[in-house]
Amino acid sequence: MDFRAGDLQALWLTFQLATCTTAVLLVLAAPLAWWLARTPSRWRGAVSAVVALPLVLPPTVLGFYLLVAFGPQGWGGQLTQALGLGLLPFTFGGLLVGSMVYSLPFAVQPLQTAFEAVGRRPLEVAATLRASPLDSFFHVVLPLARGGIVQAAVLTFAHTIGEFGVVLMIGGNIPDKTRVVSVQIYDHVEALEYAQAHGLAVTMLVFSFLVLLGLYVFNPNRRTA
Repeated sequence: MDFRAGDLQALWLTFQLATCTTAVLLVLAAPLAWWLARTPSRWRGAVSAVVALPLVLPPTVLGFYLLVAFGPQGWGGQLTQALGLGLLPFTFGGLLVGSMVYSLPFAVQPLQTAFEAVGRRPLEVAATLRASPLDSFFHVVLPLARGGIVQAAVLTFAHTIGEFGVVLMIGGNIPDKTRVVSVQIYDHVEALEYAQAHGLAVTMLVFSFLVLLGLYVFNPNRRTA
């Protein structure tokens, strides 16, 4: 396959974005998933619905409201400017925020399922050994939920790789800065450069298949007869 310099740059930027999104989301999603798995609060359903909203909301709608929120007149834009971070739209930071919001359910839901599967018994045993709640979480819950952690990481990474609408709305189409591989493929098709579009599309197809194959074959939770 004959990749152009712009194609390679788009691939590299997409890999960076997916890696950063996965790393940040795993840290932020873990306490949220733990709360959802354990809380008896009446707000649990509402929070779960908000977390799952990106699954059904059109990406362009989500991207539009993120663009407005983090624009010069939005609350997010005013906050980032007050913190000295500038405006996020049309920057890598904007891509990261958009990807985190759009991929949130792919990180939270596998973790929540894994935490619920741990049950209360291991925590009760840890408590009898005078382990603090924080020690129990890091030394009991997380090791037992490692399958869900792996699944959340893989799904978040793969989902971020394939984003289009959200990243286009909040990041735009700036070469070497915000043009990810999905946008690069769209540009090739729009310019009738089908050979270049095919090369990138096949690359992403093979990559996505291998990622999902690895998830199903090497899933730590997979049971064998």
